[in-house]
Amino acid sequence: MKRHMAILALAVTVVVPSTVVHAQAPPRAVRLDLPLTNSIERAHRAGTRDSTGVPGSAYWQLWLDYDIRTRLDPGAGTVIGQQRIVLHNRSPEALEQIVLRLDQNIYRANVPRDRTVPEITGGMNISRLSVNGQPVAFLDFPYGQGPDPFGQGPDVDPLTAPVMSAPTQTVAFVRLPEAIPAGGQAVLEAEWSFRVPKIEFGRLGSLHRRMGAWGDSLYQVAQWYPQVAVHDDLRGWNDDPYLGSSEFFNAFGSFDLRIDVPAGWIVGATGVLQNPEEVLTATARERLATLLDSDATVAIVTAAERDAGRAAAPGERLVWHFRSDTVNDVAWAASDRYVWNATRATIPGIGPIPVHLLHTPASAEQYERVAGLARHALEFYSELWMPYAFPQLTLAEGPAMGMEYPMFLMSGAGSADHEVGHQWWPMMVGTNETRYGFMDEGFTVYGNMLSEAHSRGQVPNLDGLGQFYGRASGNERYAPLMWNANFGGDGVSYNAYQKAEAMLSMLGGMVGDTAVWEAMSEHARAWRFKHPSPWDYAFFMNRALGQDLDWFWYYWLFT
Repeated sequence: MKRHMAILALAVTVVVPSTVVHAQAPPRAVRLDLPLTNSIERAHRAGTRDSTGVPGSAYWQLWLDYDIRTRLDPGAGTVIGQQRIVLHNRSPEALEQIVLRLDQNIYRANVPRDRTVPEITGGMNISRLSVNGQPVAFLDFPYGQGPDPFGQGPDVDPLTAPVMSAPTQTVAFVRLPEAIPAGGQAVLEAEWSFRVPKIEFGRLGSLHRRMGAWGDSLYQVAQWYPQVAVHDDLRGWNDDPYLGSSEFFNAFGSFDLRIDVPAGWIVGATGVLQNPEEVLTATARERLATLLDSDATVAIVTAAERDAGRAAAPGERLVWHFRSDTVNDVAWAASDRYVWNATRATIPGIGPIPVHLLHTPASAEQYERVAGLARHALEFYSELWMPYAFPQLTLAEGPAMGMEYPMFLMSGAGSADHEVGHQWWPMMVGTNETRYGFMDEGFTVYGNMLSEAHSRGQVPNLDGLGQFYGRASGNERYAPLMWNANFGGDGVSYNAYQKAEAMLSMLGGMVGDTAVWEAMSEHARAWRFKHPSPWDYAFFMNRALGQDLDWFWYYWLFT
């Protein structure tokens, strides 16, 4: 017994010193390298991307030419369309399938989504689809489900006919009987329709809804047509589903868009109006002709003219025709309540461009502010990052009031600066915001902070971000920034917006804010109308700032 007690006493005595030794343990090692995935290493070997963060000499991306003709039936709340897509395969490999984005199917029942939708509409109904003139056979199962979703179906010869997985999800796959050769092209034709979800008039929908209708008199329409997904050098076809929170990753191309609406309706869209003489009154055309002469806001169509039935050219229905080049999407809005004001913004090195404001008469005071906010943002970000590359910008009121598309914003005064900022990330710099939301939201929010301070004649307060980050960091909901944002859960908003903003602020504290702004500008110019990855961004910033910051990027992005 004495021997056992002695051993126990000895054991007890060594417990206390052991805690002291633990407290004096050396600090953990700092990781100095940036982890590389197989995809980025393959890109470096293939020469499509360079280890200095610039596009490689062998960089490529698909190009898409869209011709879309659509008709709005306000009484039924439906949009009916037909389209022709010419897919130019600029990759070095043959394409044995085509992946289509069908974002409207998020409004179908029993479709995966991470946010509620205002209404179940049935999603998109594709009545016809062909590839190179061959009708596509639709299978009963979505891709990856069923006994053999690409097996032989009724009256289908899988060796000679294109076959499509059931178009009931937000992504569909078309298997081709003959691959599209490298350097070749394919023509897709489709006819489709859907019903626009309704939102109570005057109420704002969730930012995640991104489209909707106020009654039968005002429509915002986005993510609305069968769209060819991105095929790139990193992952091949990007087939991530559209779940509602994360936004999009789109290929660049050209769009020829015709929108058929009832007479008296005003339409705004991505692109430049091609037929003003067919849809506008002579008075409206005269006013537009003077728009670029000064910074004044010009009334193109007044509330009085709307009430008198003189909002647009006469006719039972009118077709508004828009064209856009080197853009990654199109969206539009139409209403028989819109009044139309416009102003200009002067882009450095380019000159004045029109800024169009479509809103209901009740919102006139708000959109007077929007004119100045949009003008300042376009001019400020053109100086900060690179000149705005598009020929116009339209801001349209409606149930979605915080969403961006090329040359077209669903925005009021509260989100105008932010949404204009998105014209750089991801509209001109085509980041993959489905996976890496921080490269679009975070970069934009950081720029918003600078823009808002500039508009007030103040120096931006970058120090407060550290206080905010200190309160938020460590929350188990906040995944690393490199976590796929499509599956980011509750913390995706903080990650995509505030955490990346704090990262850039901290970087400025280390190397100087001006140096960060100049490096970001160089990065934007290098990847203008291309698709950078986070690795490209990190390596580019290292080179531009003249420092090996892999340790910095590792801890901010991967931990």
